Amino acid sequence: MKSKVIIAFIALMIAGASTSAQTSLNGRVYHHPNIMKKVMDQEADFDKQIAEARVKAIEKREKEKGRKLTQKELAEVDKAIAEAKKQAEAAKNCLTVAITIEFTSATDVVMKQNTKVDDDALKNMGVGWLKRKALKASLALAPESQKAKYEVKGNKVIVVDDKERDTLTLSNDGKTLSGFFDKKTKYTLIRTK
Repeated sequence: MKSKVIIAFIALMIAGASTSAQTSLNGRVYHHPNIMKKVMDQEADFDKQIAEARVKAIEKREKEKGRKLTQKELAEVDKAIAEAKKQAEAAKNCLTVAITIEFTSATDVVMKQNTKVDDDALKNMGVGWLKRKALKASLALAPESQKAKYEVKGNKVIVVDDKERDTLTLSNDGKTLSGFFDKKTKYTLIRTK
């Protein structure tokens, strides 16, 4: 009797493992309208960096002058810091990267990227005309879609593109697909289809 229970348990485990390994995402589409905003928000704690930059700027000027800064000199530093903060915010908003992942079969996936650059935001950052045109030209040459193979292992979706492997995590309810940008910043795509 005990051996029958063990055999039944092993059979259930094997059936469960083969079912999850064969999960097809065919027809599903996941999307995020601007992955760069999420990346920039997570990567850069602007307030902390700006506070550190202010302290360093004050220390540097005090060292150069050999004394504590006056209120007028501190106001100049704060003005420069405010300008840097304005440029950092403009940088965060100048690039929009929409990502769509479409599973076209049980083994094939198409990853689409739609990149837009806000010319006015770049101008506000002080980026010259030639650099803005060069940036737009390089983005125009980048492929908008890329095909790859994928396999599912449990809630992990492994996308294989040539020699690279990218592992994404599928939520338990299948409504989101998450991954990491530069192996440190998490992003989440929402299922649209």
